[in-house]
Amino acid sequence: MRIPVVLLSGVDPEAMAATMVGLQFDLPSAVACRHTIDVERGVLTRTVSDLTGIVETHEILLDHACVSCAIRADILPTLERLARDGRWRSIVAHLPVGAQAAHLCAALAHDTRVARFLRVSAAVTAVSAREPVGDLLGDDLLAERGHHCAHDDRRGVGEVLAAMIEHADVVAFDAPDDPVAPVARGLVRTLARPDAAVLDGVHHLGGEVLLGRLHQHERTLAWSSPVRTGALSEVRAEGVWRVDLQSLQPFHPGRLLDSLARLGTGAHRSRGCFWLPSRPGRALAWDGAGGQLSIGDHASWGARRAFTRIVLTGVGTAPADLRPAFEHLLLAPGEALGRPDREDGLEPWLGPIREAA
Repeated sequence: MRIPVVLLSGVDPEAMAATMVGLQFDLPSAVACRHTIDVERGVLTRTVSDLTGIVETHEILLDHACVSCAIRADILPTLERLARDGRWRSIVAHLPVGAQAAHLCAALAHDTRVARFLRVSAAVTAVSAREPVGDLLGDDLLAERGHHCAHDDRRGVGEVLAAMIEHADVVAFDAPDDPVAPVARGLVRTLARPDAAVLDGVHHLGGEVLLGRLHQHERTLAWSSPVRTGALSEVRAEGVWRVDLQSLQPFHPGRLLDSLARLGTGAHRSRGCFWLPSRPGRALAWDGAGGQLSIGDHASWGARRAFTRIVLTGVGTAPADLRPAFEHLLLAPGEALGRPDREDGLEPWLGPIREAA
């Protein structure tokens, strides 16, 4: 029998700690495995506990202080060991602050040996109720809060938290006695998968629900993927806006370099995909929040027709120039690039064109 695992992620240690306590009490015969990364020391600390107390604690020296190393070096092996132990019926995996549950789900999907002993039953994202809008749409870096996962981790808090919410089956605010502002709740609800639960504390669901089949990998990917194609429902949350920009045309590489800030900066969440005529076979990812933007190579288009789609979400009133900025970036039919065929200026972010075929 495969042991169900609830993955817990977040960017706020206090919110994650409160949510983990709730999970331990709600889940039947649960063991919790908490990992933390000390970037300066290059140490991964593992603490295993159940309702009787701490079962074990151990420190592991990492070759590189990063999430990938942590998953490979100890998180996956420990989850397998706990699943095979036989003492517990469920596992709560408290990931390092800032670590994406999606990374562990992907690792499990490729490790069929470990998957024989455990399955992800739910991905839970813990959100602080203090300033959720500021966390999602502000410009703080994880490193500025001391929650970075590696020396070179320059990710923004908003970018990371938004991706966690978009991947989650359950989003749990940490202050059930302090009502979350309607706009903040609406923003989280708009970012989350439509069938995900957005709750004031995980206790509203109950342990049996969390150990069921909340997490469906393909359904999660359909919502969180940069190349999602599904139609989006109307935003009903008061004070929250969403703009869905779509085209079959690629972006013009030169204008993308020169005018990226027109669409990529601002107090909003933006994500999606685009393509370039200089890299016609590659789907390129767009991922931003709070004025910070990352672009990168995502995958091959394969047999699909290439398209460009950027979805932006924010609070208040949507900026009037988003659609004009998007259209300015698009390559007009018949327009020449005016650049050498094997170079488009985006190599520092997307890699050489010869490797992107």
